[in-house]
Amino acid sequence: MAFRALQGLGGAIMFPAAIAIVVVTFDLRSRGRALALFFGIAGGLTAIGPIAGGFLIEWTWRAIFWINIPVALIALALIAISRPPDEARPAPLDYRGLVLIVAGVGLSVFGFQQSALWGWGNPAIWVSIAAGVVLLVVFYFVERRTESPLINVRIFENRTFLVENIILGIAMMAFIPVFFFAAIYGQIALAEKATQSSLLILYFFLGFVVCAQIGGRMLDRIGAKRPVVLGCALAAVGFGLWAGKVTDLHAGAQIIYIVIAGAGMGLMLGQANTDAINRASRYSYGEATGITQTVRNYGASLGFAILGTILITEFRSRITSSLTAQGLPGPAASAQAAKIAQLRGGSGNIASIPQFIRADFAAATREVLYGMCVIMAVAGFVALRGLKRGVQEDTEGAGQFAGEDPEADLYPAPS
Repeated sequence: MAFRALQGLGGAIMFPAAIAIVVVTFDLRSRGRALALFFGIAGGLTAIGPIAGGFLIEWTWRAIFWINIPVALIALALIAISRPPDEARPAPLDYRGLVLIVAGVGLSVFGFQQSALWGWGNPAIWVSIAAGVVLLVVFYFVERRTESPLINVRIFENRTFLVENIILGIAMMAFIPVFFFAAIYGQIALAEKATQSSLLILYFFLGFVVCAQIGGRMLDRIGAKRPVVLGCALAAVGFGLWAGKVTDLHAGAQIIYIVIAGAGMGLMLGQANTDAINRASRYSYGEATGITQTVRNYGASLGFAILGTILITEFRSRITSSLTAQGLPGPAASAQAAKIAQLRGGSGNIASIPQFIRADFAAATREVLYGMCVIMAVAGFVALRGLKRGVQEDTEGAGQFAGEDPEADLYPAPS
């Protein structure tokens, strides 16, 4: 666990810097296409990862960690060759802010994640979530008064930056978890090997990567609002239609809806991220990318916790009903259902999964996908009401939309 945390630390340092390099390399008019390619590749590799993992674990599960070594070496070689621009602005680390945000994020996510195991009636769940939220609020006000803050929260006074981050946080509750839930659904409900079940993710990626490029061009030509709103709506429709087919236990009938859901996510995700980053001055791109990544990761963590709770709760309820219908007494059925719902006690052989468990898991997955449909509909509503039309103007201090009041949406560069 400690070494996994170390991996996370490296990723947290790396990814915002990588985006910032792209941002400072391309001007505003071509940045949409450049970052669309960036997020298309990143999204594609996110989809390919579980597929590759399915093959690697058939050899040894340790290989899913070893594979990162050659990837990192290739990345280091490419960095040495490309020699990206490097402008440093030394600043002391805000340890107080670091402790507050780590504790706030950790406690709030932990509360949601443990709710399926401990039950919502357990006071520890509510205490954990409430404490996490309070710490995040305290973090905001502390950062406003800190001379060299971990996160310059005044950037959220830029209305569009705030709205785009809200959209990103909501959308990521569906985007990252879908890869996990689709892979598990394929193995349990469809009784396929990990290598085959991961193909569901590949269909999602096909829609994602194509529409990510379309969305990037739309951003450069007409602004962010249309691709973000349309993408959220398309993803919501795709997830909703996909949910209606998962209980058929036939992958072929789901493919078109998986592609639609992926297309919607591709159309909106990179464009919302790019538009948010564009709001910062060139001296704040690194900080803006760090904030958007924090928001994205927090949204994904909440999505895993909340949707995972829905999956386990629904799965356990349906298994209890199925076991009771087969004549198992109520208490014994509940105990056995709780064990199965945590995916424990099986032989590891997917061919031995009983048909009723496959059907019950598919029904639970349906509720998760409906949840993703609602999530993307909410993100679309926020985009429709909160974003402004028009192409952002390239100004020296910060981005703004053509025709807007220059003072209404500015983010001043930090001194």
